[in-house]
Amino acid sequence: MKNEITMSNQQKITSFLLNLEIKELNPLQQAVLDCYDSYTDFVILSPTGSGKTLSFLLPLVLDLDPALKGIQTLIIAPTRELALQIESVVKTMKTGFKTNCVYGGHKIWIERNDLSVQPSLLIGTPGRIVDHIEHNRLNLKHVKNVVLDEFDKTLEFGFEKDIQFILNQLPKNKKQLFTSATQAIEFPNFIQFNKKHEINFLESTTLEKRLQFKKVVIEDRDKLVDLKQLLYDLGNEPTLVFCNHREPVERISYMLKKEGIVHDIFHGGLDQKERERTLIKYRNKSCNLLITTDLAARGIDISMIQNIIHYHLPVSEDAFIHRNGRTARVNETGTIFLLLNPDDTLPEYIKENITLYHPAKNIEFITNPHFETLYIGKGKKDKVNKGDILGFLSHQTDLDKNDIGQIDVRDYFSYVAITRSKMKNTLKQIRNKKIKNKKAKFDVAK
Repeated sequence: MKNEITMSNQQKITSFLLNLEIKELNPLQQAVLDCYDSYTDFVILSPTGSGKTLSFLLPLVLDLDPALKGIQTLIIAPTRELALQIESVVKTMKTGFKTNCVYGGHKIWIERNDLSVQPSLLIGTPGRIVDHIEHNRLNLKHVKNVVLDEFDKTLEFGFEKDIQFILNQLPKNKKQLFTSATQAIEFPNFIQFNKKHEINFLESTTLEKRLQFKKVVIEDRDKLVDLKQLLYDLGNEPTLVFCNHREPVERISYMLKKEGIVHDIFHGGLDQKERERTLIKYRNKSCNLLITTDLAARGIDISMIQNIIHYHLPVSEDAFIHRNGRTARVNETGTIFLLLNPDDTLPEYIKENITLYHPAKNIEFITNPHFETLYIGKGKKDKVNKGDILGFLSHQTDLDKNDIGQIDVRDYFSYVAITRSKMKNTLKQIRNKKIKNKKAKFDVAK
């Protein structure tokens, strides 16, 4: 698109970056934008945290035609969290085009109503998109672009038949974009390429240079004791603890609750609302410690994570790469900790010279995060927006502007980061108050 960027498009790009609070395009994003018009099929290979989402969103949004009614771009993501993350980026860009996100766990009747007027850009998970196609809720005849984000994960999750079905419903002359954070993608036979171009930033990444690897050798018979001491040592630094299964996630959480350590959990056993709430609390800095399975290793954009703790060694090199990719995003740095039993043997793919680390033993507390999350039982469908919430809190409470953090508005509820020390008094002040003349439930988001 290098020769096709008109002054109008350049102004749009500048506006999008301003809305996203990004100063300039990075090399990956510029590379995709430059050659977008020259090829019909793209494979974008780039590590997590490298700005891959924006790299494909920019040319796709610029390619949308305001005069054309119906879905023009379809983005398929393997998980609902990744789909919602992409939607969030699009909405922050303020493109002016209708965008919808469909995924399993979301109320089907809400999506049916949203799709009564077809969006220009549709984001979704494979199964839910198939469901809408089978019920004739999607007009796909104008689709010009299809993106399969984290395509290797899509295949790994067993969505191959769904993807084949979806692609068969799209126009033959569509443009295809596949993304992955790993090199090894085996494309099924039903994927047909016309003029394919690979953009590979995996080899040029300096992620490893921004990471420090450390190992903690277990001294106590109970691994939880050593984990607790490491967490005390790290203090309130944003940290992810990865486990291989949901049971140890729950077990660690039980221990942390007894210690009074603010944290949250994230795994496939939680329902969609619980998972959304967990990620919102982590992003708005109400929670700096997340205990999770590999569900959080991909497609979740949380900035400023400083530490990754492998409570269990990952089952594969791919999992190791994606876990570590949650930190040191863009130009940040991060520390990787491996909790090892004395007789553990490191797998071959862990080649780094790992320093032995001894957590301090004289620390027995962690400072709580500055914010706590307020739940408000009204959202978009109640005609409540961020401005309404900010105005309500400003008029009804003693909070000043520095006491109110990130505001997230969902369909039927909202979350607001509030200074933790002022939460109790804030709840007293807004009890039984109405927001936009509507009664609402107010509580601390658990």
